[in-house]
Amino acid sequence: MPQENPFATGSSEHFPGFPGITAALTSAETSRIAARGLWAADGTVDPGAVRLGQTLAQALLGETTDGGDGADALLPAELAAYVEEVRGLALPAYHRIEGAEGSEGDTENVRLSAFSLRRLGPGPHPLVVVPAGWTPFGWPLFLWSYLVLAHRGYHVLAYTPRGLGIPGLPSTSSGLVDVAGPHDWADGSAVIDFAVDHFAPSVIGFMGESYGSGISQLVAAHDDRVAAVVALSTWGNLATSLYDNNTRHLAAVKALLGLTGGPVESKFDEENQRILADFQADRNLDGVVEWGLKRAPESYLSQTNEKGTPTFFSNTWHESLFAVNQTLETFNGLDVPKRLNLWIGDHAAPEGPGLIGPPAVPGEYNLPMAEAYAWLDHHLKGERNGVEDWPEVCSQVMFTYVTEPIRDPETGEPTGENRIVVPARRETRTGWSEVTHGTEVFGLTGDGGGGTDGRLVPPGGGPPAEETGWRRAFLAGVDTEATAMDAIMQTGRAEWAGNPKIYDTRKIDRRHALAWTTEPLISPDGAESTARRVRGIPRVRLTVRSTATSASLYAHLLDVAEDDTARIVSHEPLNVYGLTPDQDTTVTWKLQAAAYDIASGHRLMLVVDSKDPLYGDASVTWTQTVVGSPEDEPSFLELPLG
Repeated sequence: MPQENPFATGSSEHFPGFPGITAALTSAETSRIAARGLWAADGTVDPGAVRLGQTLAQALLGETTDGGDGADALLPAELAAYVEEVRGLALPAYHRIEGAEGSEGDTENVRLSAFSLRRLGPGPHPLVVVPAGWTPFGWPLFLWSYLVLAHRGYHVLAYTPRGLGIPGLPSTSSGLVDVAGPHDWADGSAVIDFAVDHFAPSVIGFMGESYGSGISQLVAAHDDRVAAVVALSTWGNLATSLYDNNTRHLAAVKALLGLTGGPVESKFDEENQRILADFQADRNLDGVVEWGLKRAPESYLSQTNEKGTPTFFSNTWHESLFAVNQTLETFNGLDVPKRLNLWIGDHAAPEGPGLIGPPAVPGEYNLPMAEAYAWLDHHLKGERNGVEDWPEVCSQVMFTYVTEPIRDPETGEPTGENRIVVPARRETRTGWSEVTHGTEVFGLTGDGGGGTDGRLVPPGGGPPAEETGWRRAFLAGVDTEATAMDAIMQTGRAEWAGNPKIYDTRKIDRRHALAWTTEPLISPDGAESTARRVRGIPRVRLTVRSTATSASLYAHLLDVAEDDTARIVSHEPLNVYGLTPDQDTTVTWKLQAAAYDIASGHRLMLVVDSKDPLYGDASVTWTQTVVGSPEDEPSFLELPLG
């Protein structure tokens, strides 16, 4: 049965540190909140996004804390009118859904906090289930998207996965966080049971962002009743998202642990606490990988393929939580109707604004969400809306947007930031295998000495003798200016908005890094503007030795302009263990996939250092790492071209 409005008693006690919702949102506030997206400057959830979601929940449920009348008292006129329109189409309700059995340590039956919009009028109607993302605020955060779905003709049932949330918050679910484990799959099926009993839907789809996207895939793999999936800012392999190339993604896990709504001891059972402790302490990593694989949608591809569940993926090139390559592996393993959208930016930057609020400019729309909704309309409602003709892969080419400076409204002076005036170019391909048409292998030379750079030599660009038989060294364990990003989610959000991070390559300390650079590039086919079309997954091979038994090789691929400033194309870390001093070890590893046009006259730079704030490194500070290129295994950069 529906519960009473959980927000009617005043929000400040439920949202410690956040303002109450007795004051109405203005149109300007709503536009600013939606434009900022999900994340605050410190990587936590933006308080404005929380306020907007909670205010929409209270407006929908029809009461305000001061006795006012719902939407009109809380929202700007145009948004209030939309809420009232949806209320004429669908009945809102708050629920506590009984979940599956609790995990060890749960003291009571798990109750999932949930919110629904039940379509009125003759049915049956299709249903979209939305598991919330990994945040302390649960389902209210994306309430705008539920309005949109209901307006499009869907029943909507959103819920907070077990254990997530601030104690006392009405959108918090009881139980312990299972990190997309079997209890979460079973909870998803319990939510479907509830939906079948209460809504009698014609068909059921799942849509999730981040954590909710993985749960959506996993529930679909284990429950035949899921007819389509939309997975936004998604992941396919939790194991390689956390630990790949012998490297722990420490900053990502730290960020996630800060978003559960409580301390680890109160949020996870003993087994999951042990796994998290092992990961952070760099021990028993085989057990961590096994744990992650159990929770990986990729591990259940055969079940998804057998069911034929249409699956929509959305991810970003510079994703800091769930790196793009692991999503590609899962996508390529799907043998179902499928779509992969790849965008500029980082986690939830593209779709985040469209999940939390209306567009700032009437008539505009959030393209990542518009395509997600179109996927559901086609596969759940049978609409012939063009989705049936979509190629499988659509890539946004990095930084091909056109921008203009933002000026201070009072002084007219540039603020230092830009706005996008022409969107970045998008390219479609029938499948990922069609993205890369060929490769170009650049040899690495050893003629850089005394802090100067070596060269990246294209095929035929120099005598072979220059590319082998050399060694170059740097002092390990000290970070340099060659970092993947300044901050998780923040650097990528700026990219999405037209402000990619600019590197000054002259500031990269060559005592603690090695660099190789091409001559200014020109197009092999005579094109005037583009020298190389990078499309796909670059590879690096190096031969390494160290005065320690371990070393970190963190590769950063940069596009360098004439003034020595650069933007990042791709990166990837590699930790190497079991080294013997004075003995060579040759390693080859893949960088993250990219779609990037290098302008004519620009240079390509490969920087290798030994630390990055995102990762756990294997370097011993002030030891020497030596990179070489033996004649039988020359070092190279392999660039994918499209």
